[in-house]
Amino acid sequence: MRATLAAITSAMTLALMLPPHALAETMTLEPSSVTDWKAVYARIEARDRIPARARLGGTLVSLSVTEGDMVEAGQALARIVDQKLDFQMNALDAKLQGIESQLANAKSELTRGEELLQSGVTTAQRLDSLRTQVDVYTNQIDATRAERRVLEEQVAEGTVLAPLSGRALDVPVAAGAVVTPGENIATIGGGGFFLRLAVPERYAGSLHKGDTIQIETTGMAEGQLARVYPQIDNGRVIADVEVPGLDDAFVDARVLVRLPIGERTALLVPADAVETVSGLDFVAVSENGETVRRTVVLGEHHTIDGKDMIEVVTGLTAGEEVVTDHE
Repeated sequence: MRATLAAITSAMTLALMLPPHALAETMTLEPSSVTDWKAVYARIEARDRIPARARLGGTLVSLSVTEGDMVEAGQALARIVDQKLDFQMNALDAKLQGIESQLANAKSELTRGEELLQSGVTTAQRLDSLRTQVDVYTNQIDATRAERRVLEEQVAEGTVLAPLSGRALDVPVAAGAVVTPGENIATIGGGGFFLRLAVPERYAGSLHKGDTIQIETTGMAEGQLARVYPQIDNGRVIADVEVPGLDDAFVDARVLVRLPIGERTALLVPADAVETVSGLDFVAVSENGETVRRTVVLGEHHTIDGKDMIEVVTGLTAGEEVVTDHE
């Protein structure tokens, strides 16, 4: 027991005699590869932006959609009425009734003709003429009904349907307006939403499909560069970024994103190794067996293997021993 107590006492005495940096954790400062990021603004856009157009000209009697509404594919958005179609259908109905009456009369004449032919009063030629007349009226009825179905289809086309599921982005008309065929009633955005950004063309070579993009929203989110368009538009490269769970409440809203545009080497120290005193930043280093504090100028923060690191612009050089735990 006495020997054990003596050993513990000797170890404690030796620890107290060691210089402070011998008990602290240190790291050798070495250049590390970091990614350079460029902040640009991107716009929230719909993958598909399709107009719901009028197929019929007439008066817009009802409109059941407004900007911001969610719609389903095939949903009725508006109703257009052309009164001329109703008049044409009424005219065809009257014509159809007249032809049906003529057909009924022709069938009666044909029945009598067949009876007279059996009695030898009439001729077979007269009977053939009556049969032809019945066929003519029957064909006229079929043609008239076909014309009516065409009008019915035109009336049905007065209902404007949503071309896809999504959000109504623009509704440029109002109920009571007179519209023409092909006029835009509502623009629907759907098929998912993404970020579209325009980057100066000097960064074109640094953009690659699949790159991770940082999005500065309420919290830092990440997206993936899905497409880089080959055509330069007004000195800028157009690219699309896929972002899971992107908020589509405001289409065409601008969002700040950070793009990786290259890599460089930098000196990084753990963020908790930096002390700030009276507005100056200090980093403790081991120098000639002693712990000293150096004044440094700091740069950006970087996350390396899940650890918060900060760049040292000036004040330290590669190969120095940084004290990471000097309390």
